Parts: sequence; C-alpha cells; structure tokens
Amino acid sequence: MARLTRRTLLRRGLAASAVLAMPAHFTFAAKPNAAINLGFISCGGRAGELMGLFSKIDGVNIAALCDPDRGRLESAKKRFPSAKTWTDMRGLLDAKEIDAVVIATCNHWHCLAAIRVMEAGKDVYVEKPLSHSQWEGRQTVAAAKKYAKICQVGMQQRSDPMQAEIKRFLHEEKALGKILAARVNRYGIRGSIGKRETPLPIPTEVDYNLWLGPAQEEPLYREKLHYDWHWAWNTGSGEMGNWGVHVLDDLRNNVFQDKVTLPPRILGGGGRVVWNDAGETPNVHFACFDTGSIPVVIGLANIPAEPGSRNAPQHPGPGSGYIAYCEGGRFEGQRGKGAAFDRDGKLIKEFKGSGGQPDHQRNFIDALRRRDPSILNAAVEVGHHSTAWCNLANITFLSGETYSHTEAKKVGQGAELWGNLLDDMEGLLRGHGIEMTSAEIKLSPMLRIDPRTERFVGPGSEQANGFLKRKYRAPFAVPEIVS
Repeated sequence: MARLTRRTLLRRGLAASAVLAMPAHFTFAAKPNAAINLGFISCGGRAGELMGLFSKIDGVNIAALCDPDRGRLESAKKRFPSAKTWTDMRGLLDAKEIDAVVIATCNHWHCLAAIRVMEAGKDVYVEKPLSHSQWEGRQTVAAAKKYAKICQVGMQQRSDPMQAEIKRFLHEEKALGKILAARVNRYGIRGSIGKRETPLPIPTEVDYNLWLGPAQEEPLYREKLHYDWHWAWNTGSGEMGNWGVHVLDDLRNNVFQDKVTLPPRILGGGGRVVWNDAGETPNVHFACFDTGSIPVVIGLANIPAEPGSRNAPQHPGPGSGYIAYCEGGRFEGQRGKGAAFDRDGKLIKEFKGSGGQPDHQRNFIDALRRRDPSILNAAVEVGHHSTAWCNLANITFLSGETYSHTEAKKVGQGAELWGNLLDDMEGLLRGHGIEMTSAEIKLSPMLRIDPRTERFVGPGSEQANGFLKRKYRAPFAVPEIVS
C-alpha cells in the first residue's frame, strides 16, 4: 500500500469537500445516465417544437412548464400531464428537482431569464437571438462563467454534421481557392400585421406584467399579441434577429471559422415600407460589414417582388443562406444543404445535411451529463458574437438618416458587392413606387466598433452607443454580472 502523507490526506480531504459542496445539478458527471428534469419558460410555438425534440431524448423528462399565458400553459400541460406548472418563472426557479431550463420566450426576455436560471443553479438552453441588446448578451456570457453553467444558444445549424464537411472543403482542401467576399440573404414575404385605431385589448388569460417583463408598457396597435412582437423594437429584433441570426451564424461558422467576433466597421440601413402597418422593424434591410479580411454584405427583404405578387424578390444564391465568392468559383450554403460551383457556374459538389435537429438538443444534454461546456456546438459566447452582428445591423437602421448615395459609397473594401446589393434593393423599391432616397429609407454613417469593448468609437458613436443597452422596466432589469 502506498504511504499516505499529510499532503495526500489534505488533498483528498479538499477534493471530498468540493464534491460534497457541489449542488445537485453537478452530479451528472458522476451519474451519466441519470434522468434530467427539464423546465420550459414559454409554451408557445417554438417551445412546443423544442418540447417534442427534447422529450424524445432518452433520460430527459419534461418536468416543469411556465408561461404567463394560461391558455398556452394549459395546452402544454395536456401534452405533459405530470409536469408542474407556473405562470411566474420564480416558481420554476425555486423547484429543486429541475436540472435545466429551456427558454423560448420573446427576445426581450432571453437574457434576463437565462441569467436568473443560472443564478438559481440550473443550466440553460436559450433560443436565438441570445440578446435583445448587446450589453445584456455580454452579461449572460459573464453569468455562465461566474456560475459555471452549461448555456447553449438555439442556433441548431451548428450541430449539423454537414458544417464540418463544408469547413473542410473550403479551408482544409481549399477546393475553391481563397475566399474573396461573401453575401448573406434572407428573402421571404411577411404580410402586414395590421394597424388598429385603438390599442389591442390584452387577453384576460395573459398576465401582461409578466409577459412584458423588461420591456416598457406601451399600447399595442397591431392585431395580435403573440408572434408579431418580433416586429416591435420593445420586444423583438425584426427579421435580422429572427432569421438573420441563423444565416449570419452560418457565415461566421463556415466562412470565418469564428475567427471574427465583431466586425470593426459597419454601414447599413433600410426601411419599413409598403404595408403601412403597426410594425417598426425594417422589412427591407441591408448592411455592409468590414471584417478586416473578407468583406460581407447582407440583404433582407420581406416584401414581394412587386405589388400583388406572391413571389419573393430576385436575388443571387439561396433565399435564406450565404454565398462565399472564391478565386475558383462560389459556395452557396443554407439550412440543410450546400453547393459548390466553379468559375463557369458548373456544379462541382453538393452537400446534404439535417438542419441540426435533434442533434443540437442532444448536444446540450450530452454537455450536461458530462459537465463539459467545451463540447457545446453553440456555447453562449458563440451565440453572443453571432447575435452581435444582428444587433449592430439593427443599430445602423435605428441610428440612420435619409438614404444618400454619396454616403452609401463610403465602404472601401467590398464596394462592388455592396453596390450590387444596393442596386437590387433600389430596383425592388422602385417596383413598389418608392425611391431609395425617399424619407422612408434610412442609412447610417460608417460606424466603427471596438471588438474588445463592444462599443462604437469615432463619428456617430454617441448615438449608436445609445442603442447598446435598453431601458429596463423595474423590477425586471438585467443585472450587471461582476465575477
């Protein structure tokens, strides 16, 4: 038998003390097959999809449900009759038997809910976009580190095995040569959300104070409470935060391999046009990201190609995806598939994927069991950086003034790609009788960002920095997390 020294005994004693001091939520590493009890904050459409995906993973129980809308809560309870239910998330947070929580609320609740869950000693799967404003995303990253929690962001395309094939093709094999530039698209029609003359009555089954949480209490002039919150700045992030985050995350993952966190410069703008509804976020949106290496542009349009049409506007590449322009051709990627073309436009290789589900949800559960955040495919900081590109693009619109061709040309790198996108947008708008230089279309100045501080610097920074952190409604403020 080895001799037991005082140092050995002391070391073993400290190790034992650490194990005894660990909360119950850290025991999965010792019992990798133990059942995991999941709670859900929100029982809406996306939450329902996630409930189905998680419930099919061996050893996962849907054990708790929370929603300020009692109608949605009761509907989810019918699917999972043994689950405990609350309209107030504080009840769920106090439930010791709940190991992890899935957050699929409106965007404005994502960060505060995630932070409170981690403070309560539970792990988090939070839907995209991670944040509603840039500052609160950084606090969520800090909370995951401070409380040593597993935090996955719902950017499920990261878990599609196809992505590894694409990166190998582009970067290891260099099959298309050097990547020169990239364009990101999100083209899909969304109709009017209506415009009431009187405020929308809040349904009696909704605890509106809890539904609002951090958001300001403002009258709603749209026709529906649910889903159309996406198009109000008080609660949503527009199409840029709804779908733009997926395609920009694909770009960061496959083109940049996550080496670019925030772009050092951005110019952008757009407008909400055609519908004259209660929506506030742009349904035509464009931005140019100067990354310091590969220039990137994004074009987003939710209006039809022309009045009365059911077709989305014409665009190069996939409607929801990206194009990497390379020395030897181009690569087009989108959810679940990709294609490579040579310089003559001939198809040379196709990629087929799954879209990332249920692999993404299983990846989260695996990380819980192993207590290893390093295996997450969309860890909170990755989600924070990808969401940042959307937040910055939205700030270009919010801080913009009337569109100017002269200002639009001040991009430098990527000027041709940017010019092509603006020509597309100008043609689309003109087809609806709107001039690009009309008061309906905004354009920001060229804004500079310090990726280290995540703040704007230089001309235009004072106004732009005002959008990095929202005004919170007491007592629902996102706390500043200090380690």
